[in-house]
Formats: sequence, C-alpha cells, structure tokens
Amino acid sequence: MKVAIQGERGSFSHEAAEKMLGHCTVVPCARSSEVFDRVEAGNVGAAVIPIENTLAGTVAEHADLLVARDVFIQAEYLLRIVHNVIAAPTAKMGSLRKVLSHPVALDQCRDFFRRHPGIEAVPFYDTAGSVKHVTENGLQDAAGIAGRQAAREYAGKILQAGIEDDKRNFTRFFLIRRALGSHKKKEVSRRRRDVAASAANSFQGGYERLIPSGANKTSIAFQVKNVPGALFKSLSVFALRDISLSKIESRPMRGRPWEYVFYVDFLRGDDEPARNALRHLGEVAEFVKVLGVYPAV
Repeated sequence: MKVAIQGERGSFSHEAAEKMLGHCTVVPCARSSEVFDRVEAGNVGAAVIPIENTLAGTVAEHADLLVARDVFIQAEYLLRIVHNVIAAPTAKMGSLRKVLSHPVALDQCRDFFRRHPGIEAVPFYDTAGSVKHVTENGLQDAAGIAGRQAAREYAGKILQAGIEDDKRNFTRFFLIRRALGSHKKKEVSRRRRDVAASAANSFQGGYERLIPSGANKTSIAFQVKNVPGALFKSLSVFALRDISLSKIESRPMRGRPWEYVFYVDFLRGDDEPARNALRHLGEVAEFVKVLGVYPAV
C-alpha cells in the first residue's frame, strides 16, 4: 500500500506508518495539503498524519484539514518520541558547532543546548530532513535531531541518544483514508480550502462502511449556534446518554473571525446511543462532521 506522509522518509510519521501498517510504500510530501490531495485523488491508499503531541499540543493545520477535506480516520497510534543527535559517520560530538531540526524538536531538547552552550540550535524544515542534509553533505561540524528511523534511512551516526527533556513525550497519529464518493467531488474539494467553506455541507451519512471492526472511539467536529446555552446543549447530548468525552477543544474557523469549531473525541463506536447523540447534536449545532470512528489505543 502507498501511504502519504508529510516530511521526509525517516521522519516520525514514517516510523508511525510502519508501526500501523507494517510493510508499506511511504510517499513523502513537502506540504500537509499535498498529503490530503493525494488521499482525496486516490493516488495513495492512505495517509498517516500527526494530530497532537503531549507537549506541543494539536497540529492545527491537520485539524483544519480533517474538517475541510473528504477523508475519514480509521485508526490512531501513540508513538513515543525519542530525539537523537545524528551526524555524518565521520563526525564527532566535540566538533559540532550547530544542530539542525524542526523548531518543535529543538524546543523539546532545551536541556541539551544548555549543557552544550557552544552548539547553536538551527531551525530546519523537518527532523529527518536535517539528518538527510548533514549526511548527504558530509558535514563535520553539524548534526540533526531526529528519530532512529532517520539514522537508518540516511546512514547517520547517533552521537547522543534520548536527549528530549521530557520522557513522557508522545505523538498521536491518525491513519486516514479517502471518504466514500470523494472522487466524485474532487473539483469541489479543490475549491474548499478553508473550514468555513466546507461547513455548510459537512454533515453527511454513509461513513458506516469505512468503520473498521472493533471501533470504539469517535472523532467529530461541530460548530454551535450563536445563542445562549448552545455549547451546554451540544454537550448535553452526550451526558444524557452516558457517553464519555476523552477530548474537547476549539479552533478558529478560517475566514470567519470569532467563530469556532469544536473538536470532540468520545468513547463510543457506531452504536445506537452514539448515532442518537449525533442526530440530537445535528438539531442544536450549525454543522456536524464525523471525522472518524476507530479502535481506541
């Protein structure tokens, strides 16, 4: 199966894809929008995307794209993030003058730079991309910060392992596939580049055939009406049916200032209480979109 990821081969998304799917052909994409484009067009069978990190929080662009695009979440995976200093095979720790990586990775390794004040932290577009850069160019005074997958992919040498500040560093990944019938709406999808444009017609049935066996967790997005008690009424549809929410957060709607989309995960699959809750929610919310139904980890 071809699986799209954002970033280079050897990234944490690459590692998560192999953990979730075993042997697969990873298709690196420079931008997140390209990942979703490939899924919607059917050029890949699926994509693996990071959706939130225990330290850095939600990946905002991916949250927005899940609402705006015709995709469906079929699985989740929690990957322990271990950062390593990886250099060209002949480089030495004492020769390093700069270490490159994605800004989020650099921020998660502050203690390393405090212990090595002579090493400059240099932002780079991708964790695995930083390792690719230093190894392919044979740099002796530079290294990258990335996972072990990057060292294997680019024949790099791990100079120091496990340099992340917090060992409880996990990233949650989603496996997403094309929603049913999205190929018929490709031109429409291309025009829907923001959440606001997709909101009007985002509640749609027919997703049941995409639900894997053993699914017991659901992700949705909805917008409440601008009336008193709207959020209370929206959340009460779950409380009335003893449905537990494992996550709730809000995100601004692009193109509509001071309007927000709520993202909710609840611990039920596609059963009668969940369907009744969604129907009830549709009566009190401006729009509702089921983002995915999948087995909880």
